[in-house]
Amino acid sequence: MDWKNFDLANPTETHQMLRDTLKSFVKDEVEPQAHEYDRAEKFNLKLFKKLGDLGLLGLTVPEEFGGSGLDASAVCLVHEELSASDPGFCLAYLAHALLCVNNLAVNGSDAQKKKYLPGLCSGESVGSMAMSEPDFGTDVLGMQTTAVLKGDKYILNGQKMWITNGCIDDQKTPCDMVWVYAKTGEKNGRAQISTFIVEKNDVGFSVGQKIMDKLGMRGSNTAELVFENCELPLDRLVGGLGDSVHHMMRNLEIERVGLAAMSLGIARRSVEIMNKYATDRHAFGKPLNSFGQIQKYVADSYAEYKAASCYVYNTARKLDLNKEGNRLDSDGVKLVATTMAKNVADRAIQVLGGYGYVGEYVVERLWRDAKLLEIGGGTIEAHQKNMTRDLAKNGF
Repeated sequence: MDWKNFDLANPTETHQMLRDTLKSFVKDEVEPQAHEYDRAEKFNLKLFKKLGDLGLLGLTVPEEFGGSGLDASAVCLVHEELSASDPGFCLAYLAHALLCVNNLAVNGSDAQKKKYLPGLCSGESVGSMAMSEPDFGTDVLGMQTTAVLKGDKYILNGQKMWITNGCIDDQKTPCDMVWVYAKTGEKNGRAQISTFIVEKNDVGFSVGQKIMDKLGMRGSNTAELVFENCELPLDRLVGGLGDSVHHMMRNLEIERVGLAAMSLGIARRSVEIMNKYATDRHAFGKPLNSFGQIQKYVADSYAEYKAASCYVYNTARKLDLNKEGNRLDSDGVKLVATTMAKNVADRAIQVLGGYGYVGEYVVERLWRDAKLLEIGGGTIEAHQKNMTRDLAKNGF
């Protein structure tokens, strides 16, 4: 199968089958639970495991390790379709499938892949990635979590914050595997960051608090993770000391493309809802969509969604999951698509008026969920900085 031939107008047979499967799954399984789990601020673990039956939890993982071996375009399809219904649930999926599983598939040793990937791909295990800290987010090199070699173990100490899938239930049960970044010293005056695998039963590892009362993305659990003299055997180090920068860069591109695709799902659903409402609802004896103000909201939103969609899928088509090299556009698609989704959801609320402000019509949840995408996985300000620097360095 030549994945590079994918485009929106003429998708490959495999990509089209994947989208059709996702649409059916979302309609039958995801949509009926979305409102309930958002209001309860709960992660639907049972539904999450069904994604393993569909081969989605190891979407980009080679088949030899239990995955589906698909590409970045497939990543976009899955994230767009899930987010058109339940972005919170999709965020939990992204944290597992991209931040943890794809990271391991690209950067882990064969032994680490054989040990962890089959369970992660099947849904037997849930994974997460821990980078942000209470006082450090975008400033990755400022992190304070440390790992020190003592005898035949690394001793991990520190806290991680805002970790999606950090816990999987209300009892603060940790997820099965965490991909953790920690400082292991300095080199040439810069912090040396290294990557470690932590298992849920490791001595010294615990969930500090489950973070509640979030504005949006309530269908995914967010937690603080605590490491107090957490003992890790030597084979939990991924690669060599100081390799985390390469691990991060190889995975940040697909993460940002995935988040941009989530934005597409939010925008598309918002356009669908406002278009139907504006067609069916009448005011002053006319359909709402006969008024110029409403026409502007609907038409602008559709055009912006389609434009962003072309940019996202074109970037995904060019992305090689096994190496870095397209940071300019992976930053660019997230910069454009996330703000676009928030604005489109906002317009949908405006078109629906009072109905848009309540949960029954979905767009208020989409609007709340959309805001996180301008922050998580790199803030829009960080993308602007990166892009400006890359353009100055490499030209246009």
